[in-house]
Amino acid sequence: MKRALIAISLLLTMPLVWANGQVLHDGACMQCHAALMNGDANVIYTRTERRVTNLKLLDSQVEGCALAADVAWLPGEHQQVVDYLAKTFYQF
Repeated sequence: MKRALIAISLLLTMPLVWANGQVLHDGACMQCHAALMNGDANVIYTRTERRVTNLKLLDSQVEGCALAADVAWLPGEHQQVVDYLAKTFYQF
């Protein structure tokens, strides 16, 4: 019973975590990505020659981009951005 309650609570909070990841990403990343991709920020994720091919590389790329953008995300916020990108663009 306890496991079921934990599972249900996790399922109910996942949309909130995902939404926060998108808000964090959009606020910190879109302007730079748009500049790099001639105005279309999402092309950085959908181009055929993208650098990220697995979850570990995505985590490292988000960390590097956060440093370059001088973003001070907490570890949980970093993970929310990774989760958002993994589910939205990479399907890892």
